[in-house]
Amino acid sequence: MFQRTRIRLTILNSLVFIILIGVLATIIYSYVESRLYRDVNTELFAAVERIKQPGPIERPGGLPMGPRDPRIVVLVWNENNEMVNLDRNPTVFTDNQAEFSPKGLNKLQDVQAEGFYFRTIAVKEYLESKEITVQFVRNITSEKDMLSNLLLILVIGCSIGSVCAVGVGFFLAGKALVPIKEAWQKQQEFVSDASHELRTPLAVIQAKTDLLWRSPSSTIQDQAVEISIISKECRRLSKLVVNLLTLARSDSDQLEMEKEEFLLSTLLHEIMEHYSEIAIYQEKTLRLDVSSSISFVGDRERLYQLMVILLDNALKNTNESGEIVVTCSQSVSSILLKVQDNGIGIEEEHISKIFDRFYQVAKSRTTEAGAGLGLSIAKWIIDKHHGKVKVYSEIGKGTSFEIVFPKNRKT
Repeated sequence: MFQRTRIRLTILNSLVFIILIGVLATIIYSYVESRLYRDVNTELFAAVERIKQPGPIERPGGLPMGPRDPRIVVLVWNENNEMVNLDRNPTVFTDNQAEFSPKGLNKLQDVQAEGFYFRTIAVKEYLESKEITVQFVRNITSEKDMLSNLLLILVIGCSIGSVCAVGVGFFLAGKALVPIKEAWQKQQEFVSDASHELRTPLAVIQAKTDLLWRSPSSTIQDQAVEISIISKECRRLSKLVVNLLTLARSDSDQLEMEKEEFLLSTLLHEIMEHYSEIAIYQEKTLRLDVSSSISFVGDRERLYQLMVILLDNALKNTNESGEIVVTCSQSVSSILLKVQDNGIGIEEEHISKIFDRFYQVAKSRTTEAGAGLGLSIAKWIIDKHHGKVKVYSEIGKGTSFEIVFPKNRKT
């Protein structure tokens, strides 16, 4: 799929580049041609104007005076369209009278003879009461040769440029497709991981349901274990679906933050009250260190969700008799929120990946395996509040999440 797209992009980019080169070459050729022939035409028209000036215009011998430009030759034709001044003109003119014979008056005419190129213009004049045609001829062979050489250079240059355009276009198309390939790969991995995570609780629910159907006479008390497992997997499945929906909507910018000013310190106290019983039940210590009356502008529900994710993660990775400390402080321009535990810690090679979707550190290191979506949602919430997060961890000593939010930023 991507190879076809790359070829199409290469063709499109190359065509655009080739067209631009062709247009530029045409402009250059037309400009040079115009400049070269403009001087030639000016000289010929100046000769015509000079012969029309009042006063004596005859040379010795009764022929019209020639132009001042020595590169212009004067040919005189009689009423029968025969060249009169044969003895005064080079043989290239006398031997090719048919080619040089004026085909019209007061207009430029190009003539080719014996490998040379000429531009002419003819006018009617009267000499001794006889009508004659005076023709001015300018050799333009050098201009023609120059234009031919320029055309050759432009054709070769355009050909080389076209080949380069194809190569560069192929290279740039590959570069342009890199982020698309990465996004596609991530999407495929996301769908695959999501399918796997959804399949696991569904398989458990189906298996336990089949067991219940095999004992239709059993009471709820008899099947309490299987029913509790089904209930647990349903809750897990529901949470997973909610998290997947949150991430999908965040990717498409369908979720907006409802930001308002609230007391972050009050929110943290509420959350700690909810989690204190859980920590006691798990024989762990939960402690809050927060300055009073810390005001924050943000989405209160999302900040609540962020703290729930971080505390769940800390409780999950902290052994019995461990301690989890939540710290919140403020400065003039920022608010620092820290969640620190003295649990099992994270290996350094995993720290940069823990916010990736479905990424999980070895499940054997935790008492309860999750789906690997919580920290991805946490990172999204932090980014939406223009915050920065740093993770410090050491195996056997614990992990610390330090989040810095800009203060009173409403957008």
